[in-house]
Amino acid sequence: MAIKDWPAAERPREKLLAQGAAALSDGELLAIFVRTGMVGRDALEIARDLLGRFGSLSALFEASLDDVVETPGVGPAKYVQLSAVMEMARRALLEQLQHRDALTSPDLVKSYLRLQLQGRDREVFVVIYLDAQNRVLRIHELFAGTLTQTSVYPREVVKGALASNAAAVIFAHNHPSGIAEPSHADEALTQALKQALALVDIRVLDHLVIGRGAAMSFAERGIL
Repeated sequence: MAIKDWPAAERPREKLLAQGAAALSDGELLAIFVRTGMVGRDALEIARDLLGRFGSLSALFEASLDDVVETPGVGPAKYVQLSAVMEMARRALLEQLQHRDALTSPDLVKSYLRLQLQGRDREVFVVIYLDAQNRVLRIHELFAGTLTQTSVYPREVVKGALASNAAAVIFAHNHPSGIAEPSHADEALTQALKQALALVDIRVLDHLVIGRGAAMSFAERGIL
């Protein structure tokens, strides 16, 4: 039976309008995105196939074009739409960060960084430069490394902060393993960067480690 032939209260679009997006399952939300089915399979079945293949929405959004189009009923156009949705989400979060105090919006910072970093297959070190009101001036992917590590140079971090006229910074890096736990090297690096920036009167507010679906905060752990 096609979705259009279902009872109105069970159709994903009508359910969203009546109850809000939060009331829908991952499969129902994805079915709205997929929009149309194919012969013998409706949009919800295709959505469930995608979730079954990738295991989660986050894994789907991180997947490559070649992987996504292997699902029957999904072509390059759908992959383009998925990529556009992710980029719009990133930009919307960034707009909010540019107008809010990062210290009072830690979940917003984490959400942005998870969208930006959790799908990377190499370590990336990011610096968020903040003004005196802790609003985002600039977000810079300063260093990129290998599967397990990246080299970070305090001199370059200080240069970037001064060039951005930053009053404070937040650091972030991803763990491609998916485990959002800091290493001893991460802790030592954070302390070295904090000391270097203190010499030019720039505060380090946090260092976030991004894993799969999670973000660990040095400040919240009390190890900054």
